[in-house]
Amino acid sequence: MKICIYGAGAIGGYLGVQLALAGEDVTLIARGPHLEAMQNNGLKLLIDDEEHIAHPKCTNNPAEAGPQDYVIVTLKAHSVPGIADQMTPLLGPDTAIVTAVNGVPWWYFYKLDGPWENHVLESVDPGGKQWNTLGPERAIGCVVYPACEVPEPGVIEHISGNRFTLGEPSGEKTERATRLSKSLINAGFKAPVRRIRDEIWIKLWGNLCFNPISALTHATLEQIANDEATRAIARAMMQEGQSIGEKLGVRFGVDIEKRIDGAGAVGAHKTSMLQDLERGRPMEIDALVTAVQEMGRLLDIETPAIDTVLALVQQRARIAGCY
Repeated sequence: MKICIYGAGAIGGYLGVQLALAGEDVTLIARGPHLEAMQNNGLKLLIDDEEHIAHPKCTNNPAEAGPQDYVIVTLKAHSVPGIADQMTPLLGPDTAIVTAVNGVPWWYFYKLDGPWENHVLESVDPGGKQWNTLGPERAIGCVVYPACEVPEPGVIEHISGNRFTLGEPSGEKTERATRLSKSLINAGFKAPVRRIRDEIWIKLWGNLCFNPISALTHATLEQIANDEATRAIARAMMQEGQSIGEKLGVRFGVDIEKRIDGAGAVGAHKTSMLQDLERGRPMEIDALVTAVQEMGRLLDIETPAIDTVLALVQQRARIAGCY
């Protein structure tokens, strides 16, 4: 299969190496020193005390790759609207776009039964840019669980995890989703096909509160979960999020206290939002928090805890030049 990974950083690079070594026709879209290193030396993956090197096609020009079977988008959510037009050379009549992006995806309301079907979320898709340019009918959802880093250009270091949960917006087990799942499994990943909105919310549920609280306090997951005051704020935000998710048909398979305990058990880990703040990079506030607030307003569900924390973290990010 022809698979393009758009945004071959930590997660995209991990996928790219494993899929290329498994025999798939892989193209990586990247830029800067990372792209140059991959073009010159291949892409190196450090995993389980081993070193693997793959030599997929690497470019910064999607037109060089041409139409693909799958385009796996591994950019930060806020980066995607700005490059939607650049992705069009990758799209043939049957190309699927796999949104391996944190937070609420731009296609969330596509084929969602109910009065809000086909609603476009302005917070993650301003002006419907992705909806109108890429097309929600192409979308396959993907929840990303691995943690990886790029210690130097051309090198990916795997930290933990190998699961990429897939699912169609319609909830069906389609041939295209099953085919991609099999390819990912063949490359060494766990890739179940599930009710994707349930899976999105289980991860989003924690990101919604732990990410902004950590950015505001500089606390680790362990510190937030074990401090009664910040735990109470996280709990309130999660309760509001659960009310929104359940009104949209989501099933939460774990209770709030266990979800918080699970995050705390990760230990002295800094969230991605805190890491972005410390490094002066754009923060994923809209996909993780603003979109949930927007959904609450759409559903007439009040979100006072989310509103308060969101206002604070947006101002913190603006002052830091990260939003």
